[in-house]
Amino acid sequence: MYTSTTILNLVNTFIDQLPYDRRPASLYEPIKYVLSLGGKRIRPVLMLLAYNLYKDDPERILMPAVGLETYHNYTLLHDDLMDNADMRRGHDTVHKRWDANKAILSGDSMLVLAYQRMQQCDQRHLQAVLDVFTETALEIGEGQEYDMTFEQRNDVTEDEYIEMIRLKTSVLLACAVKIGAILADAPADDVANLYKFGEQLGLAFQLQDDLLDVYGDPKVFGKAIGGDITSNKKTYMLINAFNRANADQRRLLEQWIGATQFDRAEKVQAVTAIYDQIGIRQLCEQKINFYFDECRKYLAKVNVSDDRKQQLLSYTDDMMTRRK
Repeated sequence: MYTSTTILNLVNTFIDQLPYDRRPASLYEPIKYVLSLGGKRIRPVLMLLAYNLYKDDPERILMPAVGLETYHNYTLLHDDLMDNADMRRGHDTVHKRWDANKAILSGDSMLVLAYQRMQQCDQRHLQAVLDVFTETALEIGEGQEYDMTFEQRNDVTEDEYIEMIRLKTSVLLACAVKIGAILADAPADDVANLYKFGEQLGLAFQLQDDLLDVYGDPKVFGKAIGGDITSNKKTYMLINAFNRANADQRRLLEQWIGATQFDRAEKVQAVTAIYDQIGIRQLCEQKINFYFDECRKYLAKVNVSDDRKQQLLSYTDDMMTRRK
């Protein structure tokens, strides 16, 4: 069995060695740049760990695993453009370093590359893999659309938000473990349970991001906390604050959300104080723990030995105790 650290090293080495021989080179330079910025590589690691539940040669599926990572980074590239974000992982975003046109065109090429890499798998499973991948890609676009429309609303429900993050974030983790299981010839019941495992894990993971952005340690988190608050992003935290606030608290929230000029630190402190009054942190932690427990229940149903599950369990535990 491979450890998650070994698998991560395999993924990073493979990405570093990918050739880009097509021309013009200027089209592919932003793609190489985006993939070189690192990140947690959660999706390819999950795919390889799921495969490794059944087979001992996960390096065999490195190309489709990196195809999934290519797709994930393509979505980030376009998200940065839509959000007009200047920084990603401590570096300039593509549209900042180059321009918007370059980000659009290179992003489109990155999507095609993701499909090209994904289809370099065992031909017996090609149709099933592409079906899962394509459905997931459509769902992620739907999630992004919901996310953007939520920006214009102050009445988003918790259920609506959970469905949005399921589509935008969670299904890609579920896709990763499902494709890994398919490529390993896992039984159909295991494939289904692993998909649900990834889906529930993804929900917990995104809610963690919401929580850490408000209550994380800036020295560990790697950036200033409160970015979601200053940008009025509709997170689990803000949505539940609106839905549970009393009249005075809601009035204050609406004032801060509507403010066009404000001191950043003051706004973060004021909104966080309202969260504290309502108990939003505890509410979010309970929800994270619920989805984490659910994902472990689905993994328990997978019909392989506990020994073979240990690396995936350890990796899941590490994800759930992360501080950045």
